[in-house]
Amino acid sequence: MEAYVKSNIKNGIGTIEFFHPQSNSMPSSQLRNLVEEINNLSKNDEVKVIILKSGGDKAFCAGASFDELISIKDFETGKTFFSGFANVINEMRKSPKLIIARIHGKAVGGGVGIACAADYTFATENASVKLSELAVGIGPFVIGPVVEKKIGTSSFAQLAINATEFYSAEWAQEKSMYQDVYETPEEMDAEINLLAEKLTKSNPEAMTQLKEIFWKGTDHWDDLLSERAGISGNLVLSDFTVNAINQFKNK
Repeated sequence: MEAYVKSNIKNGIGTIEFFHPQSNSMPSSQLRNLVEEINNLSKNDEVKVIILKSGGDKAFCAGASFDELISIKDFETGKTFFSGFANVINEMRKSPKLIIARIHGKAVGGGVGIACAADYTFATENASVKLSELAVGIGPFVIGPVVEKKIGTSSFAQLAINATEFYSAEWAQEKSMYQDVYETPEEMDAEINLLAEKLTKSNPEAMTQLKEIFWKGTDHWDDLLSERAGISGNLVLSDFTVNAINQFKNK
């Protein structure tokens, strides 16, 4: 199957689904399309709540596309690529609609950022998490602020430093990255639909004002995440990172 980002609206619930054949990794085009879909549903008065999910039955999101990372040859291209993740996070936090994330499988790197940028996150027991950036010579700079906001500095540091290890969905729930964890996708989907339906009957103005409270203190993130994208854009050019990514791809 080819990569896609698509959305639909039904009974006040806007659903966005993304897919990439390489474990739902994220090249630049995918990130741009995701931002566009979030923006479109955020502006649509018919939409009361947004569900964000990925396709397939394996990984939720493997993070940055290694094929694109290894092709970056200059700072501006690198900064632009990592700004794609910054734009997704900022679009999610600035959306006036509550966003529910559906994490059905492993979340790595930017996938963890998406899980943390949602206002309410459901997961299955298979949805372990890993911040692998340091292991390939970069570091989770762009997604760092949203992960730290969601789970705290100590837990963020644990993920960022122990960059080769997956942490269980139970661990993620204990740290408040996930609000609810279910044994099967079917059980999870039933609960997601139940909550989303309840929210469509809630006061839209109240939900928007609640969201503003949830994200208070992040108004500077447009600039902050852009700066962080520059850090990653510079590091990705280093010989260390190029070699590390090549070794990782060849495993």
